Amino acid sequence: MVRIIGVLVGLFFSGWLLISFFMGAAAYISEPPKETVEHQFHKHAKEVSFKSDGPLGKFDRQQLQRGFQVYKEVCAACHSLRLVAFRNLEDLGYNEDEVKAIAANWAIEAPSIDPATGEASTRPALPADKFPKPFANEVAAAAANNNAIPPDLSLITKAREGGAPYVYSLLTGYQDPPADLPEANRPGPGLHYNPYFANLNLAMAPPITAADQVSYSDGTKASVDQMAKDVSAFLIWSAEPKLEARHQAGWAVIAFLLIATILAFMSFKTIWADVKAEKKKD
Repeated sequence: MVRIIGVLVGLFFSGWLLISFFMGAAAYISEPPKETVEHQFHKHAKEVSFKSDGPLGKFDRQQLQRGFQVYKEVCAACHSLRLVAFRNLEDLGYNEDEVKAIAANWAIEAPSIDPATGEASTRPALPADKFPKPFANEVAAAAANNNAIPPDLSLITKAREGGAPYVYSLLTGYQDPPADLPEANRPGPGLHYNPYFANLNLAMAPPITAADQVSYSDGTKASVDQMAKDVSAFLIWSAEPKLEARHQAGWAVIAFLLIATILAFMSFKTIWADVKAEKKKD
């Protein structure tokens, strides 16, 4: 009896699923979904390559240093980098003294209170410190950025679909809205049109606006495209600082598996050769 009830229940749900499927298919055919304005005007990330791309990719230390310079001089005023410590900058090619000098230019809130003002005191950052937040809290961040909270950039190239090409496209994609963009989708006060952003309008003003906005210490020409690409490469590193080690480990594992496979095949042939020889004798 229990088995019969179970079969009937299964048939009921199977039938209901079939009915739902055909009803959905009929509705899709009769009234296909309309493309939204956002989908119509939204653009996919531009085609751009980085030296760290692919299984053989490696970081360009000079580019990472330039990207850090762009972050420090352009992005750090609004965006945090809370998962990166100053000492991690040694991976970019800076030596210990250079890291100490860089850290000393940033202020870290100390756990004490200044008796003269009643405010939290600060101290110069140390290499062991993480990059400090540019705002005290989310309320202050929103108040300073048109009610939008700037995201932390530590993992941004992994957190956004499209990765580093998306970041690069966003930085270089600010433009005037097209003439056929509906009025309801045009940027309002404090917003900026960018077709690479999901809803087309960004609260963040164009951060990189002109060539030579940053003076590169290595003499590289700081065009808008160059700065956007350099800071995107730096953010690849901040999200995956062990990328090169992971690539090397992957090739070592592949080599090990290849050798193990060859040895296993040779062992198989040897063992079964003896078995076949014994069968022939029998």
